[in-house]
Amino acid sequence: MLKLLFIGDIVGRPGRDIVAEKLPRLRTELALDFVIANAENVAAGAGITEKLAKSILDCGVDAITLGDHVWDQRGWETEIVGLDRVCRPANLPKSNPGWDHVIVEKRGFRVAMFTVLGRTYMNLKADCPFLCADRMIEQLKGQADAIVVEIHAEATSEKIALGWYLDGRVTAVLGTHTHVPTADACVLPKGTAFMCDVGMTGPYAGVLGREVAPVVSRFIDGMPKRFEVAEGDVRLSGAVVDISPSMARAEKIELLTVRR
Repeated sequence: MLKLLFIGDIVGRPGRDIVAEKLPRLRTELALDFVIANAENVAAGAGITEKLAKSILDCGVDAITLGDHVWDQRGWETEIVGLDRVCRPANLPKSNPGWDHVIVEKRGFRVAMFTVLGRTYMNLKADCPFLCADRMIEQLKGQADAIVVEIHAEATSEKIALGWYLDGRVTAVLGTHTHVPTADACVLPKGTAFMCDVGMTGPYAGVLGREVAPVVSRFIDGMPKRFEVAEGDVRLSGAVVDISPSMARAEKIELLTVRR
């Protein structure tokens, strides 16, 4: 059995620190073959830089995915092209720089990973995630033994629908973006592991990783506020997927939560 850990949205320095502290031990204790992480919020909660991407990879992460904050940091559009273990969402316009997938290999087994952005309540210009997934699966035939899809989306219905749409065609469909882990981890009937949201890696004593007071104030008066990254109750959250190497099917999926 092969084991893959997908780490949910890493938020700011607290998220980066807990990955650095806990991941080396987790790789050994859980006998992890693959570790993939969404790192679109590592730069003070919004975006990523080359320096921070390399620091995440140096912690033992095999590949990094991104979401709707992909272009938040100035200069990242030129830095991303030199990082072949980082991929931007696959359903962004083709003119966008960067890789639309990554492939990692361990023990002679190749896992391809790509992300699609949802379109419900999301602001980035993106193609249909369902049709993009079709295209990517066709493109990756013969290049990988298993395919893992991240759906970075706001609407739970859109995530769940994509899971059923891809059941039996990919090894896992894992949701991110809402920063709250869901209780629906399961293996769908045709062998695809699914979870609506794998949660956030960062400070839970806040509002989606940000300090409470300015967020509450913004809801009350609507005035612009600076949302600093919170500090308390830091957790690493993700999903562990057991993969059958002979069938490339998921045998099991579980939420993983690690506290400091």
